[in-house]
Amino acid sequence: MKNNKLTLECMAIGSLPHTDINQALSLIKRDFENIPFWPQLVKLDKNEDMIFQFLENMPSFFCDNDKIFLDTEYDSFFEDLEEFFLDFEEIISDLDSDKIDTYKITHAKAFQGYLDIIKTTKPPFAKGQIVGPFTLASSLCTKNGEAAVYDETLREIILKTLILKALWQIKEIKKLSPDTTPIIFIDEPSISQLGTSAYVGITKDDVISMLKEITETLKNNGAIPALHCCGKCDWTIPINSGVEIINPDAYSFAENLSLFTDSLRNFLERTGKIAWGIVPTLDKKALENITIQDLEEKFQTAIKYLTKKGINEKLIIENSLITPSCGAGILSVELAEKAMDLTNQLSKRLKERYNIDN
Repeated sequence: MKNNKLTLECMAIGSLPHTDINQALSLIKRDFENIPFWPQLVKLDKNEDMIFQFLENMPSFFCDNDKIFLDTEYDSFFEDLEEFFLDFEEIISDLDSDKIDTYKITHAKAFQGYLDIIKTTKPPFAKGQIVGPFTLASSLCTKNGEAAVYDETLREIILKTLILKALWQIKEIKKLSPDTTPIIFIDEPSISQLGTSAYVGITKDDVISMLKEITETLKNNGAIPALHCCGKCDWTIPINSGVEIINPDAYSFAENLSLFTDSLRNFLERTGKIAWGIVPTLDKKALENITIQDLEEKFQTAIKYLTKKGINEKLIIENSLITPSCGAGILSVELAEKAMDLTNQLSKRLKERYNIDN
């Protein structure tokens, strides 16, 4: 079977429960040598939360006694905003600009160890991540309690901040290993709620527009844009935004993908990829009892949902990767390591089954 270097490779989503950085990094080296990732260690540092982690040096952002909010009415807001937009334009036109370090991610205790792995092993790919713009904008509020997603200025600030956080990761990876291709995941759990009463007034096109600005910038800087959503969602949103890898929770919601057959077929024919989140990390009991044989059967069932709708199995397999269903930060260390090991083992098992030699 044709191989495109990513066929049936394994990746992880982001969070781990470890409080020992070296233990977390050893796990990554063991199970994800071709696509290492930097883990968000929330139990080690609460600031590694997927929301807070990406807010540093964003104009309008304030944190007061652990309460975070946005404010556009403080005295120097317009001066800060002007400087921010000037920085953004400079960085977009020249990734080597020193300005980019202003927007680095400092709440990531394992990031330097992740870079050491890249420097030492020179992997073909390396995974980074940002929180999605819709998820972040719908999670943050002004000091008056209004959701940032309804404020056009705040939405623009959030979007550009996330682009800068992604570009900083790309620069750090490429600096140490120019031949490594960054894969930048956009974590967008909230798009599963789009169209509900919670987000009246926000359209599908609004979200696609935000995502498209990110995906185009990532591609222009040599990275592969990917999107993770661990709930049922309209998968035409990431597909139409230019994402090259979609990552559903295929353990719980594999059938949901088959609702978008035409878009999905075109996506795969353009060499878009499905990273099947097949190893359960949101269901502790399922993870405790599951075996590698169970997971292989789950994968085959997930594939059949698409082949029954007329998508060619070979096309699906050639453009498939294997991941956990979501981050593992809520698990015990023992269970998280089981999930990572199973992800690696399933990848190897499926490569053997489909004669893939990466």
